[in-house]
Amino acid sequence: MTDNELLLAISDMMDKKLTPIENRIKRIEVDLLEDKVLPRLNTIESCYTSTFDRYKDSVEDYEAIKQDISIMKKVIQEHSQKLQNIS
Repeated sequence: MTDNELLLAISDMMDKKLTPIENRIKRIEVDLLEDKVLPRLNTIESCYTSTFDRYKDSVEDYEAIKQDISIMKKVIQEHSQKLQNIS
C-alpha cells in the first residue's frame, strides 16, 4: 500500500468514527436550543414587550401632562397679572 492509500484509508476510518460523534453533537445542540435558549428568549421577549407597552402608554400620558402644565402656566400668569392690577 502506498502512503496515499494509507492516508485515504485512515481518513475514511476517521470519517466513520467522527460521523456518529458529529450527529450526537448536533442533537445536543438542537436539544439545548429548544429546551434552554428558546424558552429563555421567549421570556425575555415578553418582558421587553410588556415594558414597551407600559412605556408607550406612559409617553402618551406624559405628553398630556406637559400640555396641561403649559395651560396651567398661562392661566397662573394671567391670574397673577390680574391680581397685580387689582393691588
